[in-house]
Amino acid sequence: MKGPMRPCLKQGCHVLIKYPATYCDKHKPKCNDKYRPSAYQRGYTNAWRKYRQAFLIRSPLCVHCLAKGLIREATVVDHITPHKGNMDIFWDESNHQSLCIRCHNIKTATKDGGFGRIRIR
Repeated sequence: MKGPMRPCLKQGCHVLIKYPATYCDKHKPKCNDKYRPSAYQRGYTNAWRKYRQAFLIRSPLCVHCLAKGLIREATVVDHITPHKGNMDIFWDESNHQSLCIRCHNIKTATKDGGFGRIRIR
């Protein structure tokens, strides 16, 4: 093979792959973002934006930070249980919590499957 080679980015995998690829065939993500439905198609419409604004007015602080004794403004209405397209879960107010962007990104990446992508194990 011509061109630079590098190891797969999966921790512990030492298979060499051709640059600019990032993962070997065994560890390639199973989902491609270009096939992911748009935010609008996933339910994030004007109605959601209005609801989100009202929710954050009622609950303006990050609940994860508050649990740690920190005061941080919430900017995201998080779905506690990922809705995965189920509009009943999407609109269920008991499934919503106010989070700051940092806490939301950590939760999404570690517990919800990483921003819509299937987790690599």
